[in-house]
Amino acid sequence: MASEADVLRPDERDLPGGAAALAKGLYLLDVIGERETPARFKDLQIATGLPKATLARMLQTLVAFRLVRHEDRDNTYRLGHRLFELAHRVWETFDLRGAAAPQLERLAMEARETVAIGTLDNDQIVYIEQRSQGGPFGFRIEVGRRAPLHCTAGGKALLAFSTPHEQRAILHRIPVERFTANTLVDPDSLMADLALTRARGYAISNGEHVEGVVSVAAPVFDHTGKAIGAIGIFGPSSRNSIERLHGFGRDLMEAARLISGNVGAPSVSIHSRKAPVRGADASVECVLPWNASLAEGPFWSIEEQRLYWVDILSPSVHRFDPSSGTNETCQLPRLVSSVIGRQGGGLIVTTTEGVEELDFATKKLVTRIDPEALQPENRFNDAKCDAAGRLWAGTMSLDATRQSGALYRISPDYHWQRMDQPFTISNGLDWSPDGRTFYFTDSGAGCIYAYPFNPETGALGKRRLFAQIDPGDGRPDGLTVDAEGCIWSALWDGWCVRRFDPNGRMVQDLRVPVPRPTSVAFGGANMKTLFITSARVRVPANILSEAPLSGGILAAEIGVAGRPPHLFGG
Repeated sequence: MASEADVLRPDERDLPGGAAALAKGLYLLDVIGERETPARFKDLQIATGLPKATLARMLQTLVAFRLVRHEDRDNTYRLGHRLFELAHRVWETFDLRGAAAPQLERLAMEARETVAIGTLDNDQIVYIEQRSQGGPFGFRIEVGRRAPLHCTAGGKALLAFSTPHEQRAILHRIPVERFTANTLVDPDSLMADLALTRARGYAISNGEHVEGVVSVAAPVFDHTGKAIGAIGIFGPSSRNSIERLHGFGRDLMEAARLISGNVGAPSVSIHSRKAPVRGADASVECVLPWNASLAEGPFWSIEEQRLYWVDILSPSVHRFDPSSGTNETCQLPRLVSSVIGRQGGGLIVTTTEGVEELDFATKKLVTRIDPEALQPENRFNDAKCDAAGRLWAGTMSLDATRQSGALYRISPDYHWQRMDQPFTISNGLDWSPDGRTFYFTDSGAGCIYAYPFNPETGALGKRRLFAQIDPGDGRPDGLTVDAEGCIWSALWDGWCVRRFDPNGRMVQDLRVPVPRPTSVAFGGANMKTLFITSARVRVPANILSEAPLSGGILAAEIGVAGRPPHLFGG
């Protein structure tokens, strides 16, 4: 969202003669619409610099035309309902082909491949417009061509962002045919891929429809948040690696947002701030360059002296040995968001199927419980165990757009209880050294909360705000607590890990060489190494060029020690 400073003032625009008053009124609408909280008269006077009498007359006129409404209860001004009526009329006559044309032209020139936009029609995707710069060896798409949903990037994007009911109905009706050796025909594999698509924001077809042809596509939304189309890039696999497709995915998401006028777009931004003038701290080094899409959930194994971590969007659990620099990978068939050791041996992981036991060597998964089995649009995110071996895990919607997440407590016998709700992006959690305070993050709200905690019973007291992160500084992600009781929180889009004292006062910013640090965990022989996971998903190419270590594992030697992590009691 733009700030008030980003809104052009009337005297900064090219205006025709006699339009100054109209321009000021439109500018005033911009200011009211871009505020995060409703504005009082004084707020608008400060923001616009307009004389008091002029501002009052303009507001009266805008209220009369129902473009602005005045709330008597708190004496504030908000956008009026007339704007919503006009917006609906725009969407009633919305020309998807016309709206997409500039983006198709731009992407075709930049990618030097074929770009097309398609819509859902009779359980198929039909391409309604295309541009091609792929040359004689490119992949061509004719306008009006139809293709199946389950094995094309555009089709999967439309399927993934439909409701679970629509998804099931379509998949029940259409034949899921095998076109190539890569076509996903197994229902579980296909559903896992659709869940991954929704979490990532774009779909990939790796030669699933036509041998040797790859594609990537992102959904276009209407004003209700419904996916009405998908814009995709198509080309031969010989010159389009999976890494390049992920880069296209970021560009397509931005293009899709521009086409749909940013209506219904996911709340997790695909934009990243440029690197701060002050670079990364000298104590921070990249111990594992990996290019993970979304590395998360670091867990230090005291027994093995290894760091376990997950890549959520390239579903896998990893085991990293800092002493040798080796990293072992356990690829999984579905999205995985956290990994923790078990007292009984092996690992416990959270996936789109709930809470599962994992044997790292054999890759065998055993599903134990799924508290949100009736909420297929949700997934687990971060998790951690308390001193009694109980697992605490939070959930969120797959595309991070809804406040549908909850916090769960899972006992060693797999009995579960929902402890608090709702949250948008359930995230980092840990306890104070005495176990009497529980910290929990909602990244969507930009908040870290604190609860009174009973270590014996696992009961939570009333939630309070511990720290609120200014959106300009990033969003709080994973966290850990050190032996002094201070909280270390990774700031997504903040290029840093922030340390707070037990009173919520910021005491340190540890600068890192990546825009999206995701989580933190103490480890090493003396527990004084702070390991930091990071992401490259949705990071624009120009920012990735400044931060090539994005997706790697970072580490910093910290003067204070962490605390040994707790194992799951099961």
